[in-house]
Amino acid sequence: MSVAGESSGRVQQLRRKAQEMEQAAERVADPQERQRLKDKARRLAEQSEQMSSTGSGDLDPMV
Repeated sequence: MSVAGESSGRVQQLRRKAQEMEQAAERVADPQERQRLKDKARRLAEQSEQMSSTGSGDLDPMV
């Protein structure tokens, strides 16, 4: 698999995970847990957007 293909796959994986987190947040009764899941979903979505806009998966915003 090419580097671009791997990056694209990673972006899709992050987007899927962000959607799953958002859906899980909607099902949680505890407001604090709901907010934690929504925040995590937002961070994953931002990370996937950053990766897709750069076209590269080797930028780590945590570094």
